[in-house]
Amino acid sequence: MGRIIQTPDCVAEGAAYLARIEPRFADALAQTGPLPLRRRRDGFEALLDAIVSQQVSVAAAAAIWGRMKAAKLTGPRKVIRASDEELRACGLSRQKIRYARALAAARIDFRALRDVPTPEVIATLVEVPGIGRWTAEIYAMFSLGRADVFAPGDLALQEAAKLLFDLEARPRERELRVMAEAWAPWRGVAARALWAYYRVAKDREGIR
Repeated sequence: MGRIIQTPDCVAEGAAYLARIEPRFADALAQTGPLPLRRRRDGFEALLDAIVSQQVSVAAAAAIWGRMKAAKLTGPRKVIRASDEELRACGLSRQKIRYARALAAARIDFRALRDVPTPEVIATLVEVPGIGRWTAEIYAMFSLGRADVFAPGDLALQEAAKLLFDLEARPRERELRVMAEAWAPWRGVAARALWAYYRVAKDREGIR
């Protein structure tokens, strides 16, 4: 499984490594300051939150999730029993309602995922309708603390990489995945650094 990020000291260790091997990360970190831990609890709620965040702004995702929390619609049984109207009132689209119900019906053994290799985590999660590679990688990175997971399909990471590395165009997912290979075994910290740099450069959040 590799290194697990558990504390701010783990993130700081990864940041120091990245600054040593890549001067542009050193420049970025000088602007961003210490990187956030970004650890979350694992389980159904974390994955549902990631689904909510798909293809909407950070502010919109936070608002939708806030309404779902207020309505107590963040557990699998609650999602299954809720009507489409109740879920739609929180801000979920028809497609995301279908995805939320599919996740609730999937009966994933979240505890078991803590102890399996990252490729197996990704493979298990993407079997659920509505969970693509980005969502699975975000879960592995933040909820399981996998230090060497990256999410190159993330548009904010792509834009931050373009700006930081002075690229002519925003790298596509495959290009950024190849580029990130040089940042192992701390690709999860590289993602945190790029999100932090995005916030500084664009004056808005790229990830919740």
